Amino acid sequence: MGKYIVAISGASGAVYGIRLLRELLLRDNELHILVSEPASLVIGHELGWDLSGSVEKTFRNYLPNGDIYFYDNNDIAAPLASGSFITDAMVIIPCSMACISGIAVGSSRNLMERTADVMLKEKRRLILVPRETPLNSIHLRNMLTLSDLGAHLVPAMPAFYHQPHTVEDMINFIVGKVMDALNISHDIFQRYK
Repeated sequence: MGKYIVAISGASGAVYGIRLLRELLLRDNELHILVSEPASLVIGHELGWDLSGSVEKTFRNYLPNGDIYFYDNNDIAAPLASGSFITDAMVIIPCSMACISGIAVGSSRNLMERTADVMLKEKRRLILVPRETPLNSIHLRNMLTLSDLGAHLVPAMPAFYHQPHTVEDMINFIVGKVMDALNISHDIFQRYK
């Protein structure tokens, strides 16, 4: 059982983050969850979830029971903002280019960016799942900066060697790659042979 921070930013592809949360909960992990305001809008648009009330309550309706803690992304004084809060890793899935930029320049404008900054300064595992296309030079420079600082970038770029038949197969591939980066055993996609 691990202790993970999972953040969902406002990039398209919130379904990746939700699928990762489900997989981690099915393996009895402790989860600390952040959902940005733009992510709430994207989730409403892409998944039809109504997050106008309680984000926590809505998420709990779609996730298996487990050891889950939710945080307000504007609460910069939350425990996650401190290096004394120990976790196995932080994953931002999907990770918008605005979030990538904020982390790359260390702006810490909100709890998500501050927590990622803490992971970098403490030399802890930070996994970012960028979801944008096409990429411009600013995006690429920011991602290179984060890679140079030790962040692990796992772009949401599905492969086809496993011959996916459904959108869920393609989602599972990306989530499986993130789980590989977390060193969590799984069989949610067929590996290349």
